Formats: sequence, C-alpha cells, structure tokens
Amino acid sequence: MKTNRKRAILCMVSLVFGAAFLHAQDATALVKAARDRIKADTTSTRSRMIIIAKDGSTSERVIDQYAKDGPQGSRMIIVFQRPASVAGTRFLTMDNAAGGEDRWIFLPSLGKVRRIAASEGGGNFMGTDFSYDDISSMDRNVAMDTHSILREETLKDVPCYVIQSIPKDSGYQYAKTITWIDKGQSLIYKSEMYNKRNELIKTMEISGYQDVQGRLTPLQTKVSTRASGTSTTIYMDIIKYDEPIPEGVFTTAYLETGRVR
Repeated sequence: MKTNRKRAILCMVSLVFGAAFLHAQDATALVKAARDRIKADTTSTRSRMIIIAKDGSTSERVIDQYAKDGPQGSRMIIVFQRPASVAGTRFLTMDNAAGGEDRWIFLPSLGKVRRIAASEGGGNFMGTDFSYDDISSMDRNVAMDTHSILREETLKDVPCYVIQSIPKDSGYQYAKTITWIDKGQSLIYKSEMYNKRNELIKTMEISGYQDVQGRLTPLQTKVSTRASGTSTTIYMDIIKYDEPIPEGVFTTAYLETGRVR
C-alpha cells in the first residue's frame, strides 16, 4: 500500500513538473517566433520620433536606421538627421559572443566615440522615453530570460497569449516584462515593463501593421513612461528589406566619421 502511494505521489509530481516544463518551453518558443518573425538579411528605415513632454509640448527627430544579420550576429546603427541639435549623432549595437550586445555612441559635441556600458542600459536614449535596452529589446536573446504563459486574453479584438519574461541577469533594468503576442501570426502588440517593486514603469504599444515586401511590419511604436507622463512614438516612413548595406557601416570608424572606409 505504501509503495503504491509513493508511486502515485511521484507520478503526480512528475506530471506537475512536466507540465510546467512544457509550459515554459511553449512560452519560450512563442517569444522566439515573435522576435524572429521577419526574415531579412538587412533592414533600412527612415522614421520620425515624436516626443510628447508632460506639458503636452512636442518635439520631432528624424533618424535613419540600418540593421544586418549574419554569421557575426545582428548589427544595427541609428543615425540622427534632424534637428540640428542632434544631427550627426550615431549609435551602434553589435551582438557579442556572450549572447548580449556591445554598444557605442558618437556625439558630435564630444567629437569622439564612447562605449555604452551594460550598466547604462536603463539610461534614456537621446532624451526619449526609450532606454538603450528598449532600442534593442526586439533582438534580445530569448535565452536571457525565463518565459511563462500567464493567460490568454483578447486585446483590441485580437486573441493573444500574455507572456511574462523574467531576466536571468538581476542587473537588467526591468524585473519583468509582460508581452501580448497575437496567437495567429506571432505579432507583438503590447509590452509592460516592471521594476523590482512590481511597479509598472513603461508601456510599449506596437501598431499599424502593414505588408511590406511580403512581411507584416509595424509602422508605429509608442513607449509611455508612467512616472513622468511623457511618451515617444516612432513612425516608420520608409522601410526597405534586403538592400545591400556595406559592412563598413557597422564599425566605430563609421560612427566617428559617417563614412565607409
């Protein structure tokens, strides 16, 4: 009798832990599918960043962005074009062997390239509501977080999985992120970012999906900061996939000069 009882208990424990493992595996696969959804060797864009201050006043910045995937991992550079106060500012991110990113920025006022430390990931990116981590969050390695499905929910008439992602690195700026992913097409519609006190810090809303060269592409991304009451929205005006981009663009030399050597 005792042996049978032990077997029953062990069986129940195995089922519970097995279900939890599969649940985590499913959540990880869903996040990976959403982040890897658009297949392209290169992406070139021009967009407008509209910053809304707490008093309702607005300012606009025009940026060009170039991204490339390859054997060396993902690389991305942002070049500020307007207004004159930020024109010529360039920001570069590159995957590293450890699964994270290396980041550099060139500020014309300083006249030199500065490396962005991992500890600065939570800093505001050029006075916007985006942090350095936010800028590259869509390319974040899924293995850097532990993912779980919280529930299924309809958001703006779209059935979604609601997935919680907790960073394995305690030094990451967010204690957890909750993301709404379309059940049918793996589109990300919303993310909420929380601190260690479980307080909502920021909300990211992604919308305006349109077919661009056969790929459903979001044309609008808005980040709102709860404490300050400010927001920054990126409107994608031009986007092109698979156009050649010289390797020299993704170098600190290009950051400094704006020219491919």
